[in-house]
Formats: sequence, C-alpha cells, structure tokens
Amino acid sequence: MFAVIRTGGKQYQVAKDDTIVVEKLAGDPGTMVELSEVLMIGSGKSASIGSPLVDKAAVFAEVVEQSRADKIIVFKKHRRKNYRRTRGHRQQQTVLRILDVSPTGAKPKAVAKAKAAPQGTPKATPKPAAKPEPQKETKKEAKKPEAKKPAAKKPAAKQEAKKPGAKKAATKKPGAKAPAKKKPAAKKKAAPQGESKGKGKSKE
Repeated sequence: MFAVIRTGGKQYQVAKDDTIVVEKLAGDPGTMVELSEVLMIGSGKSASIGSPLVDKAAVFAEVVEQSRADKIIVFKKHRRKNYRRTRGHRQQQTVLRILDVSPTGAKPKAVAKAKAAPQGTPKATPKPAAKPEPQKETKKEAKKPEAKKPAAKKPAAKQEAKKPGAKKAATKKPGAKAPAKKKPAAKKKAAPQGESKGKGKSKE
C-alpha cells in the first residue's frame, strides 16, 4: 500500500519502511509522528483520491534524526551601486522512517502494543544510611593571649663621615709636534739683459 502525503509544502509518495527527508518537524529521535494530510492512497491498481484529502487516512512515521542540509551560498549584486552581499544558509530537516500507511487512521500494532505495555513497578532504591554527625565540642578552648615581644630598639643611624675625594691632578700629555714646514725654494735671479747682449757682441 502506498500513499501521497503533503508536509512542509511538498508532496511525497511513500510506502511502508521507506525513509524520507522532509522539512523540520517537532520531535526527538525515536518518537512517532502522524502525517494526516493524505492526498491519495492506494494498493495495486486501485486507488482513492481525496478532495483535497482522503477522509480518515493517515501515515505514521518514526523520527530517525534531526539534521541540516548542505550549505548553499546566496550572492546578491547591484551593478554600479557598489552593492555585494554573500550569505550562507543550511536548511533544517527531519529524517523519517515510514511505519505504516493506514486508510482508517488506526495506529500500527507494534506502536500500540509498545504504548499499552505497562511499565514494571520501579524497585525501591535503598536510601544510603545517614552518616553519624561528629559530636560538637561543648568546651571551647580558651584562647591564650599571645605574649607581646619587646620591640627591638633600632640602632642609632651612624653618620658616615664624608671623605674628601683625592683630586687627581690631570696631567696633560704634550701634544705631538707638528711637522716642520718646508721652506720655499729660492728663486734664481734672472741675469740683466745688458750683460747678455754685451757677451754676444764681444764674441763677434
């Protein structure tokens, strides 16, 4: 037997022992969920279509886990406006395992028996024996006054005589002698023109 159900604004075709992923539904893992929005139900070639829902029909499922879908990136841009936005999103979802498809709305027997079975009477847990409280001392020890120690006298501060520091005579080292200046070379005296001319004539 199969059925077409609607949940979370979507439609799913399910049968017994199918596993589907739907939009988030309230419920912890292991709890049973009833899906009452049945659009069509059938078995083999025969099927009944609701208008819009099939009366009294219901699908029972068990919550397997609460999870989140893969992340999608949402990017927005307005050209020539310096507008860019990037956002990530993970949709919350619920994984269901179909227990039974009921045309009359009766709950599955396995679930009904599990709920109807009375729980065993809880065993009375023995309370731990109370620990004996320690006896409080009736007599309080008298506090002995502490003997005051005589204050130690501070020794008189010794005045240190200031010793005159021996002034060391600064001995100046004689500076290095400057190199002797070179005397300018003596210029040769030019011979008088008259004498040179006279010598030439005499040779003639």
